Amino acid sequence: MIVVNDVHKSYNASKEIIKGVSFQVKDGVIYGLLGPNGAGKTTLMQMISTLLTPSSGDITIDGLNAKNDLLEIHRRIGYLTTEVRLDPMSTPDRLWDFFAELYDIPQRDSRARKDYIFGKLGITPFAKKRVSELSTGMKQKASIAISLIHDPHVIIFDEPTNGLDILTSKQVTDYLLELKNEGHSIILSTHIFSVAESLCDEIAILIDGRIAASGSVQELIKLAGTDSFEEAFFKLYVENHVEE
Repeated sequence: MIVVNDVHKSYNASKEIIKGVSFQVKDGVIYGLLGPNGAGKTTLMQMISTLLTPSSGDITIDGLNAKNDLLEIHRRIGYLTTEVRLDPMSTPDRLWDFFAELYDIPQRDSRARKDYIFGKLGITPFAKKRVSELSTGMKQKASIAISLIHDPHVIIFDEPTNGLDILTSKQVTDYLLELKNEGHSIILSTHIFSVAESLCDEIAILIDGRIAASGSVQELIKLAGTDSFEEAFFKLYVENHVEE
């Protein structure tokens, strides 16, 4: 479970990026952060993953706080960001084995998990190819697989389907739904309406560092008084965005 309580983030006295955000992500739930570029999605995800420290407020993962339980939190989370760059001269197979050793995963368990995830994401035929020879989609799937190598209970994905073709995107979203059904807590950021609609049990619309509204797709449509989720988002954006 993820609990974000009144979190703020400022890089200087005149620029506050995250402005008092609060929400919870329960077990077996996919929670989406939807917003335009610059809304603060990535900053918020980096704080939840402990890469950044909030200026104020608290974030807990399964009841653990980074101030006291950083190592245990890292054992429990899997984090994927669009900034991940795999070693171009390595292969998915070698990268998996390298990170499995870092996590001290027994070889038998590592091999079984690798076979399962590589098969689920369609990586197996490309497992021994250099990363530099892989397509954008295959690199993304390899990154996802490695981020889940230790079977984390909490999954934090920043734009997991960004730049993927339709078939690759479906493989990724189907696997995320499987993880949800296994009881994982999943939070993902996206700016793609179809991904938010098809995947997320609850969506927070992040505008200018604040949550303008949150709820299921149907709840957000009802709140905005529109006929579609896309229309609801744009109406809420116009009502809440302030030009600086």
